[in-house]
Amino acid sequence: MTRKFLPSLASFVQAAPAKAAPSEAETKAIAQIEKAGGRVLKIAQNDEHQEVNFRLEGPSVTDANLAPLRDVTNLVHLNLGKTSVTDSGLAAIKGLTQLTELHLEETKITDKGLASLKDLKTLTYLNLYGTAITDAGLDQLKGLTNLRHLYIWQTKVTEAGVKRLKAALPNLEIVTGWESEAKK
Repeated sequence: MTRKFLPSLASFVQAAPAKAAPSEAETKAIAQIEKAGGRVLKIAQNDEHQEVNFRLEGPSVTDANLAPLRDVTNLVHLNLGKTSVTDSGLAAIKGLTQLTELHLEETKITDKGLASLKDLKTLTYLNLYGTAITDAGLDQLKGLTNLRHLYIWQTKVTEAGVKRLKAALPNLEIVTGWESEAKK
């Protein structure tokens, strides 16, 4: 009887790539974010992408707290909802070109600040609920071709502005909240 060679399971399993240790700049940035009350977490157990959440700190988070974000590698989700972030603060996120999800609800953002988002080409989700944006702000989003979900409830946007953006980005779901208000 001849024995067939059966390779071990170990020969089929590739070694997982070594995870790079955070750089000194990233370690410092995370410490600054956490000192300001932000949370920096991996989005999943076996995924190096990260999220930063400032929402729980609310109004105590200002534009100054956003500078360290540029040193957080693989940042894909950013929650600035209910903070005191303004248009000036959004300049700090211009370079975060891996962002896919951005929460700006109930911040002090206006149309001027949305210009800082034009290079966030991977953005798929944007929440602008309760901000002072208008149709002019929506016009600045037309280049975000991967955007799939936009929340603009309780803003100064009009139906005409929504139609223009929808024409430019036909795959975009825009939640206006107008339907809910009409039912009241």
